[in-house]
Amino acid sequence: MTTILLIRHGENDFMRQHKLAGWLPGIHLNARGRAQAEALVPLLEPLSLEAIYSSPLERAVETAAPLARACRLPVQRRAGLGEIRYGSWQGRPLASLRRLKLWAQVQASPSLVTIPQGESFREAQTRMIEEIERLRQRHRGAIACLSHADPIKLALSFYLGQPLDLFQRLMIDPASVSTLTFVDDRVRVLGINDTRATRSGGSG
Repeated sequence: MTTILLIRHGENDFMRQHKLAGWLPGIHLNARGRAQAEALVPLLEPLSLEAIYSSPLERAVETAAPLARACRLPVQRRAGLGEIRYGSWQGRPLASLRRLKLWAQVQASPSLVTIPQGESFREAQTRMIEEIERLRQRHRGAIACLSHADPIKLALSFYLGQPLDLFQRLMIDPASVSTLTFVDDRVRVLGINDTRATRSGGSG
């Protein structure tokens, strides 16, 4: 059996400012995000993780770092776990994006949308699923995968058998854990948006 823990990165100032970070470099965890990352350790260290993988973006790698130190494992960066490529939208306030006609289509029919100068939601989902499938074939134990809200929601939608157009119905909070298990080719979604770590002290 392979267990994959899909973990969203902790809080950063772009989130507090309601801006779309995308693949912009130099976006780091803020104080609250660092506390959230530390709070994941007592929840996940007892699981005897085989490996820790992360989106290459700083906010994800920094969330993985305390767990990696505790488990004495390297953080292995994987582009397949990265954020959706939001192209010309990244760095912009969400309030300005909501005024775009294409934004309304993102909410109603994201499967038909390609972000200007970016990727489509279907491409992002395929990239994320291909990465998860590669990693689950490599391991027969528990692994952690640090990623971002929308890629995690897209992956969960796929494994739940839910249409891509409904992926925004899922909620993925900062430093939350969602759990998949694989036995041969059978998958089970054991948990979605587990926030026990932040509720127990990492949210302040």
